[in-house]
Amino acid sequence: HVQLVESGGGSVQVGGSLRLSCVASGDTISRYCMGWFRQIPDKEREGVATTYTGVYTDDVRARFTNYADSVKGRFTVSHDNAKNTLYLQMDSLKPEDTATYYCAARTGHRLSCHLGADFGYWGQGTQVTVS
Repeated sequence: HVQLVESGGGSVQVGGSLRLSCVASGDTISRYCMGWFRQIPDKEREGVATTYTGVYTDDVRARFTNYADSVKGRFTVSHDNAKNTLYLQMDSLKPEDTATYYCAARTGHRLSCHLGADFGYWGQGTQVTVS
């Protein structure tokens, strides 16, 4: 089983940027569908982005990478398999982006890697505050 640890959260000004990291241990991220989610207390959890890092061609990987409409054009998910790490680059941050951000992983076919899928492994979360 994989263990996930997020880092990189903090407080930033409106329009600023932040990069979150998710370091995995116990297994390699290329074996999983990976995702970023965010949650505000007493609100529904929102899927931010999902990707399958085991796809090596950029054009092909893009077909298995999904973003929530609210972050398209502003957030970018990437990875470094050598470091077993997933990243979320967040640009043009808005107050609405304030939330606890979680890294997640799931097993299954790559076609099941999307924002509505059930993810079985989660990190502890990292807080992002935009003001």
